[in-house]
Amino acid sequence: MLRLTWVQPEDLLGHELHQAAQDGREADPIAARWHAAGGPRAPLRAGASATPASPYLRALATDLLDELADLPSESADHEPTELASVMARCPDWPTRQPAPPADGDGGTSTAAPGVPGVSPAVAVPRLEAAWLGRAAGCLLGKPVEKLPLRGIRALAKATGNWPLHTWFTARGLPTELTDAYPWNRRSASTSLAENIDGMPEDDDLNYPLLNLLLLQRHGKGFTTADVARLWLDELPAGRTFTAERVAYRNLLAGVEPPRTAHHRNPFREWIGALIRADVHGWTNPGDPAAAATQAHRDATLTHTANGVYAAMFTAATIAEAATGRSDIHACLRTGLTVVPPASRLAKAVHHAVRLAHSTVDFEKVVDVLHTTYGDYHWVHALPNTALIAAALTHADGDFSGSVCRAVSGGWDTDSNGATAGSVAGLLAGAPAALPERWTTPLKNRLATSLADFNGIGFDTLAQLTHRETRHP
Repeated sequence: MLRLTWVQPEDLLGHELHQAAQDGREADPIAARWHAAGGPRAPLRAGASATPASPYLRALATDLLDELADLPSESADHEPTELASVMARCPDWPTRQPAPPADGDGGTSTAAPGVPGVSPAVAVPRLEAAWLGRAAGCLLGKPVEKLPLRGIRALAKATGNWPLHTWFTARGLPTELTDAYPWNRRSASTSLAENIDGMPEDDDLNYPLLNLLLLQRHGKGFTTADVARLWLDELPAGRTFTAERVAYRNLLAGVEPPRTAHHRNPFREWIGALIRADVHGWTNPGDPAAAATQAHRDATLTHTANGVYAAMFTAATIAEAATGRSDIHACLRTGLTVVPPASRLAKAVHHAVRLAHSTVDFEKVVDVLHTTYGDYHWVHALPNTALIAAALTHADGDFSGSVCRAVSGGWDTDSNGATAGSVAGLLAGAPAALPERWTTPLKNRLATSLADFNGIGFDTLAQLTHRETRHP
């Protein structure tokens, strides 16, 4: 029987019960009815349970999902999704700063201080370093995605790669170790040191490509409906996961945004919107508010509350990093200005940054984060955003240190490596500033199933992105 991941009602219900516990809904009576009927708990790491549900259980799960959606949430007031409400809860919401000078490629600044939606030019080499950094960080994390933290550490230590400092390899690993902690089956053939040959396709690179297309076609004034139409035109459904897959299904069922984000979508606070945020930051250097606002319009197709905040935080952090005028600590502080301070995400990032500042051994930082946020799913935005912030802080923005710390911390390894690599690549400023062990295997080639991008070079992507920084 065909088992579709991330959309089966009997699998969604367990995740929605978990989400209800986290956002303060009293769901115990519904949980009791589900388990009394023989309903399973949510799959721990996979997208679907191993055994198909009976028609009765599937129908019951659908009904209970709708009942859960009607329950009041304790966190609704201090974790809103609507943009005006988010801004009202951010006392330090950023204002547009005078544009920095153009940095490095001979271009001139096109900034118009005081004019919304117009950003200064950012150097093409800086954008190329960001694309390369995102790809390298993603690729580093691909083979160990879904593995528990102990497995990642064991595999790296067995090959002399701990603390993590280069690509994972299967060379020299004992069979009992690879049996206990198998590589990610979709990635092992393209992401180990011995077989990397360019950047393989990954959703962490597909979404930046989609958002580049979005700006080319609709400009910075795009709507959430524009995002939806672009997805239906250009994004294969099989390339979506978690919240994106549910929202895609909702679109095909006639559900319109922003209801697509919360209709039977228990993944709406997971990491998917965060991994789509980079282009919004890259194309708004020096304007974190504009970057965050764009990220919000994108994110609300699929996410709510903390899932949206993670995207806004990332976009604003990147917008500040793209100027080349701030260190990582100032960039992260800027990112927090667009997140409601009382939200769980803001509190987690503050905690992670403080921990990274005060703890010399990053393994101990990771252990505390896993203990503190272990109740969250490994793809949830909250623990992953906290880990990214901790990795960047602890490495002081250094590229290798940032991506290796982000990946070695577990959870959503390829996504965390990608975002850390994007930020640290921007701070490095140019491809030549990135160690060759990370960039050479990429061969300036990206594989994708999107539009006409397959095989495109990161230098070309930087040029295309650079054009969008100049457009309102």
